[in-house]
Amino acid sequence: MNININNQNFVLHQSGAAFWEEKKILFISDLHLGKIAHFRKHGMAIPEKAVLENFTRLNEVLHLFDAETIIFLGDLFHSKINNEWNFFSDWTKTVSQQIILVEGNHDIISKKNYADLNIEIYEELIIDDFLLTHHPTTRENFFNLCGHIHPGIKLKGLGKQFLSLSCFFRKPHQMIFPSFGEFTGNFYLFPEENDKVYAITNDEVIEIKR
Repeated sequence: MNININNQNFVLHQSGAAFWEEKKILFISDLHLGKIAHFRKHGMAIPEKAVLENFTRLNEVLHLFDAETIIFLGDLFHSKINNEWNFFSDWTKTVSQQIILVEGNHDIISKKNYADLNIEIYEELIIDDFLLTHHPTTRENFFNLCGHIHPGIKLKGLGKQFLSLSCFFRKPHQMIFPSFGEFTGNFYLFPEENDKVYAITNDEVIEIKR
């Protein structure tokens, strides 16, 4: 789905990623690498192949866009280093794009580990009139691209039927990205008058009209 923000063009993809066409930047939020290994360590019956699913999805979306830079909008890794870090380290060696991390609350791994992979880290990042953060932030004269919330929307159907979908949640001066990672869950939001909801289906992103 193509949208325009501040006269800039963005493509919203059903993976939860978004591509800024003019800047050739691919945005991904809340990947939470390491969470599956953490669950498995504590006895949850999650197939080992699920660990690789995030990397498969990363590669698929990278092949779709001519990105020069990948910016992770926080919570790239879920917690402390586990064996998924090795998969991530190997993956970074297969991509040619510059990788930037805007720190999230889960990003507690030493900056040296990221520096060793040539990944730049920022608490926040400003590009033109866009403010990139992990937590939703309001700042005058800037449009905020952020994550953290894992936004979702519940759609009511006939009878008592409900459909729950992840979404890009856009406010007049902010867009909250969905979680890209597997097994991360959603926090369901309720749009106000000037909000826009771009819901994610299996095949596409669609705007939900009020």
